[in-house]
Amino acid sequence: MEFDIIDLTEEELKKLTNVQMQLLRTAQKKKNELARKSGQDLEMFIRLAHTNGMRDSSLIEHKRAELDESLAYEIGIIAEQLKYSIRLNEPLPDGDGGDEEAGYIVDYTLSYTDRYNIVRDYYLAIENPAERMALYTADDTAKRYLGSYYSTLYNVLYTYSR
Repeated sequence: MEFDIIDLTEEELKKLTNVQMQLLRTAQKKKNELARKSGQDLEMFIRLAHTNGMRDSSLIEHKRAELDESLAYEIGIIAEQLKYSIRLNEPLPDGDGGDEEAGYIVDYTLSYTDRYNIVRDYYLAIENPAERMALYTADDTAKRYLGSYYSTLYNVLYTYSR
């Protein structure tokens, strides 16, 4: 598979982890599907224009420009999401060890909602509210793993500790 959704050198491509490669493949498939759909839409528009006697109409070029602009915008969004996701899934420096110490499943291929549910269930199983909050606030793995969901879960756990 050719990867052209983002610019990566051959060396950078070889350094990607399995999770990062899966993110790259998924984004590339989305990009290819969008390009295929855009091409089909343009082809259908051209056929309709020809059957309605508008073969030399400027509407075809306007439609082409509109579809190209829309495609570029959507691909840009996918590329930015991919870059962000790849940065989130960068391997930790040696000796950090956070993921191995977590008492819950740490799988970066899961959606953030699934991650949230796993971590929430793990901490809600701790009966002592003070211990639960102390452990959660000290959990650096959860901060990396949950991203923006970390503060949401903090609020939920805090509510349960009252």
